[in-house]
Amino acid sequence: MNAFVFPGQGAQFPGMGHDAFKSSEKIKQLFKEADDILGFSLSKIMFHGSEDELKQTKVTQPAIFLHSIAELYLNENEINPSMVAGHSLGEFSALVANKTITFSDGLKLVSIRAQAMQKACENNNGGMAAILGLDDKIIEETCERFQGYVIAANFNCPGQVVISGNFNDVKSICEKFNQLGARRSLLLPVSGAFHSELMRDAQEELSEAINNMNFQNPTCPIYQNVDGKAESEIIKIKINLINQLISPVKWTQSVKNMLNDGANSFTEFGPGKVLCGLIKKVDREVKAQSAF
Repeated sequence: MNAFVFPGQGAQFPGMGHDAFKSSEKIKQLFKEADDILGFSLSKIMFHGSEDELKQTKVTQPAIFLHSIAELYLNENEINPSMVAGHSLGEFSALVANKTITFSDGLKLVSIRAQAMQKACENNNGGMAAILGLDDKIIEETCERFQGYVIAANFNCPGQVVISGNFNDVKSICEKFNQLGARRSLLLPVSGAFHSELMRDAQEELSEAINNMNFQNPTCPIYQNVDGKAESEIIKIKINLINQLISPVKWTQSVKNMLNDGANSFTEFGPGKVLCGLIKKVDREVKAQSAF
């Protein structure tokens, strides 16, 4: 059984999507449609923009979504997925892959999400850090006991958890994790505390947009971030998508559940091969490859 997976924010790079753009007239039209929907030339920033321009949340998220769907469409005659999943932002790409939402509706939601998150970042002094080499439970318990606001926000693979919260608290707790034996505690170059309560204002804005958007019955289950479990019911998919913004990304659990449900091959659509690497750390024997 083949699983299609889609990356989230952080996978961007200057020049992203240009090879896909050049390879097909259909993909050129897809990029033009994206520019028209957004009201600015996303393709120009993707192809010729600087790293700093691409790091803006309102640019990064639509860019990764567009890149992912372009690769998906280039491979649409290949085997259909038995299941899909996306890391954070990647859930929207996954929902296009299993026909729950259209490309244009997905891009509109991603743009609303990105702008709402950017506003939340500007209103809160948040930060994130990757903690490497510690058990998940130790990280969770340390965050719970810490005098401040920090949570375990991304369970990426065994030995890699990202924490999120108030910037000063994140910085302070990193020293605690180093004392507990972390191989590394690395502050991330992001402008906010994603997947935490500091995204509550953004969640409210996104919630309205999702509830007003037309979702269709999916062609295969999506394994969603909030619990790592397969979902096919539209109402539950919407609820999970809304809750995802302030909840931890349970990627390790999602991959394990896909494996338990019969996945024996993973194909990553989008910039980079980050998810392939994480999947291999969950199960080194499984086939995980980039689509392009």
